[in-house]
Amino acid sequence: MLNSLQEILSFHYVYPLTLNKFQLLMKSIESTRNLVETSPAKLAKILSISTINADNILLKYKQVLKINLMDVYNSSSVRAIPFNSKFYPESLLDLIDPPTVLYAKGDISLLQEPRKIAIIGSRKATNYSSLALEYIVPPLVEQNVVIVSGLAKGADSLAHRATIQYGGKTIAVLGHGFSHLYPRENKELASEIEGNHLLLSEYPPYVGVQKWQFPMRNRIISGISNAIVVTEASLKSGTLITTEHALEHGKDIFVVPGPILKEQSKGTNSLLREGAIPIWDGYQIIEELKLF
Repeated sequence: MLNSLQEILSFHYVYPLTLNKFQLLMKSIESTRNLVETSPAKLAKILSISTINADNILLKYKQVLKINLMDVYNSSSVRAIPFNSKFYPESLLDLIDPPTVLYAKGDISLLQEPRKIAIIGSRKATNYSSLALEYIVPPLVEQNVVIVSGLAKGADSLAHRATIQYGGKTIAVLGHGFSHLYPRENKELASEIEGNHLLLSEYPPYVGVQKWQFPMRNRIISGISNAIVVTEASLKSGTLITTEHALEHGKDIFVVPGPILKEQSKGTNSLLREGAIPIWDGYQIIEELKLF
């Protein structure tokens, strides 16, 4: 039995499961159409949650099901992209826990561009990252590479801005829903990306900012990208979570070497010791990935 888009979006709105857990649920009940008849006890057992929680989920699901979410999303310029959509990046299906639905604002055709490279780094990135991006970004833009990052302070913001400055296209992956913005100082940048590039999230618009959601976001940054570039990162940087995801899936990690006494270079220099590829301009990346 097929799952309807309305049913998928309604359940995801109420309880945004990752795809592996959603498929586990579907394996047990066969179709989203059977959700309304599923007992709280059965749902609780399948999802390993309390019966009270399951009862609450089913109650809210039946309420949301009456609302045309596609109309609601369209009125807010939000495009919902479920796992079975042609716009859903196939590379995400290689993750252990792919998102069931992606929410997009902007140019969703960027998801289908074959060449995407993530540029990430420390939230406390220094002018060293800015200088490095002057050499790294222009050659990538020349080759129509889409630059992916996370709209965070520091290196992420610098990567998005450099890409826009040099006339390229960028995707910002958020760790929350579109009704919120973090950090707030990136409001103008987010607006620019929404208008001419792409904002992406796995969370329904109402979902607020939670610390644990940002490491989850990192797997999507890695998942939709062909390779990762790290400008600056300390030893305890969240950036290293993204590189771990990338390494697990056999993707190249390119690193800008940094001064040995600098805190923001300890993480990047550690990555070099572990086998990451040192770079100091974008042409090296293109040559390494044979993008010509």
